[in-house]
Amino acid sequence: MMSFIFNVFGISFAMMCIVYKSAANSLPELSPQKYFSTLQAGKASLAYFCQADSPSTSVFLEELNKAVKPLQDYGISVAKVNCVKEETSRYCGKEKDLMKAYLFRGNILLREFPTDTLFDENAIIAHVLFALLFNEVKYITTLEDLQNIENALKGKANIAFSYVRAIGTPEHRAVMETAFVYGTTYQFVLTTEIALLESIGIEDIERAHLYFLHCKLVLDLTQQCRRTLMGQTLTTLNIYRFIKTMEAPLLTEVAEDPQQVSTVHLQLGLPLVFIVSQQATYEADRRSAEWVAWRLLGKAGVLLLLRDSLEVDIPQQANVVFKKEEGMPVEYLVLHDVDLVISHVENNTYIEETQEDEDDDMDEGPDMGIQDDEVAESVYRDRKRQLPLELTVELTEETFNKTVMASDSIVLFYAGWQAVSMAFLHSYVDLAVKLKGTSVMLLTRINCADWPDVCTKQNVTEFPVVKMYKKGEDPVSYSGMLGTEDLLKFIQLNRISCPVNITSVQEAEEYLSGELYKDLISYSSVSVLGLFSPTMTTAKEDFTEAGKYLKGYIITGIYSEEDVLILSSKYTATLPALLLARHNEDKVESIPLANTHAQEIVQIITNALLETFPEITVGNLPTYLRLQKPLLILFSDGSINPQYQKAILTLAKGKHLDSVIPCWLNLENTPVGREILKAYFGALPPLPVLVVVNLHSGGQVFAFPSDQAVTEQNLLLWLKKLEAGLENHITILPAQEWKPPLPAYNFLQMMDAAASQYPTRKGPECMKETNIQENDEEQHEDKSAVRKEPIETLRIKHWNRNNVFKAEKSVRHDKEL
Repeated sequence: MMSFIFNVFGISFAMMCIVYKSAANSLPELSPQKYFSTLQAGKASLAYFCQADSPSTSVFLEELNKAVKPLQDYGISVAKVNCVKEETSRYCGKEKDLMKAYLFRGNILLREFPTDTLFDENAIIAHVLFALLFNEVKYITTLEDLQNIENALKGKANIAFSYVRAIGTPEHRAVMETAFVYGTTYQFVLTTEIALLESIGIEDIERAHLYFLHCKLVLDLTQQCRRTLMGQTLTTLNIYRFIKTMEAPLLTEVAEDPQQVSTVHLQLGLPLVFIVSQQATYEADRRSAEWVAWRLLGKAGVLLLLRDSLEVDIPQQANVVFKKEEGMPVEYLVLHDVDLVISHVENNTYIEETQEDEDDDMDEGPDMGIQDDEVAESVYRDRKRQLPLELTVELTEETFNKTVMASDSIVLFYAGWQAVSMAFLHSYVDLAVKLKGTSVMLLTRINCADWPDVCTKQNVTEFPVVKMYKKGEDPVSYSGMLGTEDLLKFIQLNRISCPVNITSVQEAEEYLSGELYKDLISYSSVSVLGLFSPTMTTAKEDFTEAGKYLKGYIITGIYSEEDVLILSSKYTATLPALLLARHNEDKVESIPLANTHAQEIVQIITNALLETFPEITVGNLPTYLRLQKPLLILFSDGSINPQYQKAILTLAKGKHLDSVIPCWLNLENTPVGREILKAYFGALPPLPVLVVVNLHSGGQVFAFPSDQAVTEQNLLLWLKKLEAGLENHITILPAQEWKPPLPAYNFLQMMDAAASQYPTRKGPECMKETNIQENDEEQHEDKSAVRKEPIETLRIKHWNRNNVFKAEKSVRHDKEL
């Protein structure tokens, strides 16, 4: 029956992925054109696009193959599509786009998943169902949210409230599969917040839990809904059995032989408890039986056995009859205390439940409680921290347009169910604290879990996203690091135009010296000025486009007055030219721009910002790795030895180190460097130490001889030996990828993507979104289709799911109130 229902629902799940021979028999291969031509209205499809010549992702495909059979049971098909190099679809475009799976309904894009969130069979199924069951499963973060939902549903419906440790776990999948069937019968509520579980009073917070909240029978709004905790582990079968027992009558009266009695509880593998009653004590016995029934709800069926009407004899002293299984002889017991009845039942089912728990734990996979990921760590660390959210304005569907049109605004788009969003929310509130009383920008936020329509219309498909809205301008997206200081820099540098128009030689000199915007020097130590003659229209347009693209990250200006030759002569610049002023060095560098397009100008500026001998940090490492050169790293326990610094800088300025990236790492600021050195040497060597690490080809690590002084001559001779292959490596780094314990929170990948955006993007951030839509409207599979299609309500009850992103207003408003 369940299989028939899922087939009626008719979800089509298409996973297009990288060519992998062992999966070819399971996953049909399609071209992009063939795939989009097979999309049907009302049917969902999850697609992963791939280049045919890309390296295989065997681990991902192995997990996907495991999910094929379960997905087929839900009427979900699995396929893959290979892109060709000539394909211009946005899904076959940039390499970073090939790291996402796209969930469609028909030709409407519903959701994007980074592929590392689909890290195993359970995660694949859980994420897809979570997206499709957006209305049926309400995600909450606070006890107040839960209380609001309870109050709204009192006298109307019951609630299935569950806590799972993370999205994509086996327990999360089990909840989603159950919600798929019962989503219109009960209100499902989900959280991953340990603090919420603690506030309810659960001591064992190391495992997932599910409560059944009996709100339908509560007519007094001041009365709290009774809660029943599911005692078994959260598997689909266990949750199904638990909910079926919640649907069964709390107490049933019988007047027949207990050996012949059978209820749904026995069919589900649960025992029966008969409370023996007689006419003289009926009322008291019934109250006792109801009390026992509430205590054993979900663990056993409870019946009131009327002795006076029973033809079969029961021992005179027996007041409880226990039936463990169908067909087994019943036990006649004498138990004069309710707690003794409860203990007898629990003692007779304890071994089975313990064994099931152990089996589930073995299959659970990685320990979700042990990880070194910064995102999860920060969320856990700040879980009890009270945020001053009143410093930011919470937006809704009704207030969004009015707010951003009435004032210059910063909007944080986030999802309450996502760890990265909740971690960044702390940084965003810290930003509000720093700007309190000083900023002309209104800091706002909108939870896309509550208001998905708004986020869809604003082209927000990933979380968190920060956008700046100014009157008369198109919104500008922030794409930097997810931290308070980087976001503060973005906001402060956006106070000026992109680029600023300089109108006199004197103003240009003040601009280059930093005096014109001296309050912004702390956010950008470099100022860029483009010099053009008035007739250089095309060159000015290219520079203006590049300046708009870099808005919020660096100060750019443009000068094209008649007396521009005064500046070009002073700084020996041939027009068109770019002047790059480094304020901390009191130096102005001239770079020619003849026949240079906008993207090339962006590349020139970003490369010019790179330091000659930088200190490597978590923030800037992806920027330097992107250059694809070996790293010449000086590991130091504190500040650099001036002699070493002078030798390396001299060689770098003499162009002797162009084949490597000279840098240094301060172990006091970046303690992980000690573990890196231990991996290189086997033990921590004496510091300072100089090494060359060839990350991009071979993984060899070479150490500068410890018995030699770091001088220009010795260092140059050593590097020449390396190039000639005359030096032996101390170790070879393993070839496998470096990943966090839980790939769903791949923070380094996010940083790498942000750092590599400058040279790869095709247009400025200031480009009008309407223009983007017009350029791409011919490709029906593009994101523009998401913005233009109407969004309709998802209803499992009628098995007619047209879109998953419009929540039921009657439930959604509970949180707002």
